[in-house]
Formats: sequence, C-alpha cells, structure tokens
Amino acid sequence: MKSIEIKADPFFETLKLRDVSMWEIFAQMIDGEEKEIIFLNEDDTILFNYILPVNKEKLDEDRKEFSKQFTEKLSHLN
Repeated sequence: MKSIEIKADPFFETLKLRDVSMWEIFAQMIDGEEKEIIFLNEDDTILFNYILPVNKEKLDEDRKEFSKQFTEKLSHLN
C-alpha cells in the first residue's frame, strides 16, 4: 500500500480557497490501488490517517459515514 503524507493546515486552507471538498480531491486520487493518506501537522506529527479505497462507491460510503459521525459529534457539543 502506498502512503501519501499531507500537511493538514495548507491542505485544508487550499480546499477552502478553491471551494473544493476533500472528498472531491480523494475521488481524483482513486486509481484502483488502496492508499494510506497521512495528515501531518507543521511538526510532522501524525494527526490522523485515512485509507483511500480502490473505488468511488466505497469512497461515497466513507463520506456518508464520516458526515454522520461528524454530525453526531457536533450535536454532543451543544
């Protein structure tokens, strides 16, 4: 499995400036090979990782699950 390291702050800032979702970028990265995407902070400490699936159907399932979990976590903050 190939590993791809991404600096989190610049990545998310670029997404914001270009008005693009990370899921759109991930979809463009799918090529039939599973990849581990590792998000790092400015000190190269691992913040989190994501295993990019081999197809867009699985990516869409992951996106829906992420959205569900994110919404649940936000509801607990209120």
